[in-house]
Amino acid sequence: MLRYIGFLLEIYIYLLIARALLSWFSASASPDSALGKINKVLYALTEPVLKPIRRVIPPVRIGGAYLDLSVLVLFVFVQFVLLRFL
Repeated sequence: MLRYIGFLLEIYIYLLIARALLSWFSASASPDSALGKINKVLYALTEPVLKPIRRVIPPVRIGGAYLDLSVLVLFVFVQFVLLRFL
């Protein structure tokens, strides 16, 4: 049972990485394009977990842009769970 939970957490880590990488390119992609559809799926799978983290740790302003640290916080937490408990 723990092996399956570990497997699902590893898949979730890849989803987080994909969302972080696609966030740099998705602004220029139309919602009907393949990239827009992939981004929509990634958003639906990761946002329910990231939103509460974002309430506690809001995005940090860097110059004229904002850096969302919630993905990094969740990534570190999931890695900790994988290494410590599974």
